Amino acid sequence: MKEHAAAPQAGGPTPAPRREDGGRATGPAAAGPGAAPGPRRLRVGILFGGRSGEHEVSLMSARSVFEAMDRRRFEPVPIGITREGLWILPHDAPGLLKAGRGVEPGDGIPLAVVPGPQGARLLLLEAGGGAGSSAAGGAGEDGAPVQGRRLEPLDVVFPVLHGTFGEDGTVQGLLELAGIPYVGAGVMASAVGMDKAVMKELFRARGLPVVPFLVVTAARWRREPAAVLDAIEQSLGYPCFTKPANLGSSVGITRCPDRATLEAGLAEAFAYDRKVVVERGVDARELEISVLGNDDPVASVPGEIRPRDAFYTYQAKYTEGGSDLIVPAQLPPRVVEEMQRLAIAAFQAIDAAGLARVDFFLERATGRLLVNEINTIPGFTALSMYPKLWEAAGLPYRDQITRLIELALERHGERARLRTTYGDGA
Repeated sequence: MKEHAAAPQAGGPTPAPRREDGGRATGPAAAGPGAAPGPRRLRVGILFGGRSGEHEVSLMSARSVFEAMDRRRFEPVPIGITREGLWILPHDAPGLLKAGRGVEPGDGIPLAVVPGPQGARLLLLEAGGGAGSSAAGGAGEDGAPVQGRRLEPLDVVFPVLHGTFGEDGTVQGLLELAGIPYVGAGVMASAVGMDKAVMKELFRARGLPVVPFLVVTAARWRREPAAVLDAIEQSLGYPCFTKPANLGSSVGITRCPDRATLEAGLAEAFAYDRKVVVERGVDARELEISVLGNDDPVASVPGEIRPRDAFYTYQAKYTEGGSDLIVPAQLPPRVVEEMQRLAIAAFQAIDAAGLARVDFFLERATGRLLVNEINTIPGFTALSMYPKLWEAAGLPYRDQITRLIELALERHGERARLRTTYGDGA
């Protein structure tokens, strides 16, 4: 799908794009031809891959971020994570990202992130000695001693990890321990944003309108499957949708028009998670809006998804022609304003930071808006809605990446000023 920026919709906020050369301490200006070199570029680690059913999607997003990042201000450092959780420094990062086949151990040198008071450092792990300058400790899987060759520290990390072990707060916790700034939501917000069951309970508690839903655990499903099916039929009816609680990109989702498909849909969802969300089907338009910021977030113009299938499947999201993306969505100004208000409310409800995409349903019969989900690391591919919505609002893709890095550094600076001792040690 070609990516054309649409004209901004009336009534939506239009953030002024930042100058290409920046002007902040966190982003040095580019030196012109023949000029004296300015401050060094910031080293930005781009994390991709991971232990998730959305591994391949992550590579697509990471490729877009890697190719679009402003090289005058930033030095991208791609870091791949295999499906087994091994971190590597790729031999050929551009080739690996273009191939899109997934990250394998042989694609690079094993890597470790080492915390320290001056920020995290990268350590290349090499079996059998080599040119390492310091021992990493212990031994490799084959028993050979492991040496560590230290690389330049990272200034900030841009996680482009979708799904479990990346978008769910686990990597964010590691980066917090390492003391390194990172793009996006923190540990708690990431975990809540990943877990649809907790997310929807929180939204409902905050008074946000949500689709009626039930949460089913694998233990209960094994213990009393008939009772579970009966409860869903009585509470939600048909059609309904079964979703793994901790997965995205429509992986593991089934539309269930009857009891037989409901039983099969639950089995499919439990293959990905121990907790499943079952939602009532609604006849509605599917809308999305992007949010950008930290404590004072702003919302973009809205967009609409018109899937070619019965619902917005994985194939529709990442296959050209699988759906039509309408940017900006054709909506009355009052609906746009309400979407923007609810999107910011959802963002703040989970204490998100940096970026998020909030998905909505607009019921055809009633015109009521329903908050569906919030995604704290939304897709960043050429087909993805998050960057397209900001482009339509006047913020180019490259400037979005720059702004997200700035927000990460601002948030890290605020956290660094907090006390970590009490009493005499304060």
